[in-house]
Amino acid sequence: MGGHVGASHVGTIATAQAAPGGAPSVRHVTLRDGALLRVRPIGPDDEPRLRTLFGRLSRRTIYQRFFRPYDRLPEEWYRRFANVDHVTRLAIVAEEPGVDDPPLRAVARYEPGGAPGVAEVAVVVEDAWQGRGLGPVLLDALLAEGEARGVHTFTADVLAHNRPMLRALSRVAHVRRRALDGDVLTLEFERAYAIGAPGRRKEARPWP
Repeated sequence: MGGHVGASHVGTIATAQAAPGGAPSVRHVTLRDGALLRVRPIGPDDEPRLRTLFGRLSRRTIYQRFFRPYDRLPEEWYRRFANVDHVTRLAIVAEEPGVDDPPLRAVARYEPGGAPGVAEVAVVVEDAWQGRGLGPVLLDALLAEGEARGVHTFTADVLAHNRPMLRALSRVAHVRRRALDGDVLTLEFERAYAIGAPGRRKEARPWP
């Protein structure tokens, strides 16, 4: 791959612990298979972990995330990915708690979308953790962090055959617009659940 869904579908999110400096909160999530993960803001120390995560991704997952079959990424990309301001550029990662130097299992991020209140989203989940509900949980957490910072419109470019990412989006987002250019879908969407109003779910449009 590269996803709020009801707890019966993807798991549960424990009470969040506030992080310093305006960074996203730290939270623990339980996936539908019982796996426990910690979701936290990315930091500069994650640069080598990002490099290691890329080395574990399949060529299919790399292509779905970057639209090119990279064998390696430019070194400056890792530095940029790991250094964000937690406002206009934000990223969160998922890792296993209780492990020394835990490897990253997934990353979700957004970058400025070209207009105030708009951000472009990207998510990647390690192959062994795909299909377990991590993508929707992480994506919803990212959208919630964006909402808390005044971002309510999100965009994403997704390969039309990337069904896992499209399913994750359909579970957590209300799609306003979509456009197909070749095999790339450009989507504009908002979070399906408004913060503080879990009972006011917008209709999440299914994918064909």
